[in-house]
Amino acid sequence: MFSTWDELEKVQPLAAKTLKNSLLKNRVAHAYLFEGEAGLGKKEVSLLFAKSLFCLDLIDKINPCEQCSNCKRINSLAHPDVHILEPDGQSIKKEQIKELQQEFSKSGVESKKKLYTIVHANKMTVNAANSLLKFLEEPNAQTTAILITEQIQQIIPTILSRCQVVSFKPYSFKELQEKLILDGIPSTVAPLLANLTNDPQEANRLNNDDWFVQARKIVLKLYEVLGKGSLFAMVELQEDWYNHFKEKNQLDLGLDLLLFIYKDLLSIQIGKNNQLIYPEQHAQFDRDVIHFSPGILADKMAAILEAKRKLQGNMNPQLLMEQLVLKLQGGSTFV
Repeated sequence: MFSTWDELEKVQPLAAKTLKNSLLKNRVAHAYLFEGEAGLGKKEVSLLFAKSLFCLDLIDKINPCEQCSNCKRINSLAHPDVHILEPDGQSIKKEQIKELQQEFSKSGVESKKKLYTIVHANKMTVNAANSLLKFLEEPNAQTTAILITEQIQQIIPTILSRCQVVSFKPYSFKELQEKLILDGIPSTVAPLLANLTNDPQEANRLNNDDWFVQARKIVLKLYEVLGKGSLFAMVELQEDWYNHFKEKNQLDLGLDLLLFIYKDLLSIQIGKNNQLIYPEQHAQFDRDVIHFSPGILADKMAAILEAKRKLQGNMNPQLLMEQLVLKLQGGSTFV
């Protein structure tokens, strides 16, 4: 969770600047729309914004103290004038918005101010969206609404036109990798996760997923036995691979993990050792790379990408992997 605006500014400079200016110049809009991919902290920023509005002892005129009763209650989602609305099942329903409107009509319980955050605002039903329009068309000066979406194109134009849009940009690879390490993910695993997803929450989920941890080991083992011959690789498929990568999405992820190995070998060949996805395998890959030419590595990567395309075309997974193993094994046997 972001506790200061400086923290946000490091990863979302434009969003931070927009919101900080609103607060510092006392020009808080009646409605904001936070839009951007999942995992960028939009909900956390809405809480930071709320704390900056309600904090009893601001630091440097804008940063919440995190110690006062208001900050603590907002952090625990227990402040009577700060509300968060999320979908009930698959959608946000008209009845939920009506309950919110009843709160809109009241003055704040403690400070005369109120703030509402609507998460996944694009999941409002048509009736719910139409119900919300009344507030957006006739805003109460003491009330602020924050709508959050990952699908801005699904927000109806009449709502969109009444909100100040604040865009959250995807993390750069470096920013995400640094964040994952700060979150406690080992530096040996962070590059792999940052290559798989731009969502820190998803990266943390994968890091704590026993299936994923085992998948990584199986992929590295398959690569290792590929150097010993196709027979060893076929045995590995039967003993480990097929039992672990059972679903299409699992196999697709396994192919990505395999592709990254050959990307690392190519990175070593061209001298980009600081960009390895499997940094803990550097010594092994450094020994192996002499057995591959850039052309051979390109062919192997192309074979994996072709397997991913065939997988989406519903090719038999077992036949797909057997054909891939034969292509990958060719020209790369080594001791």
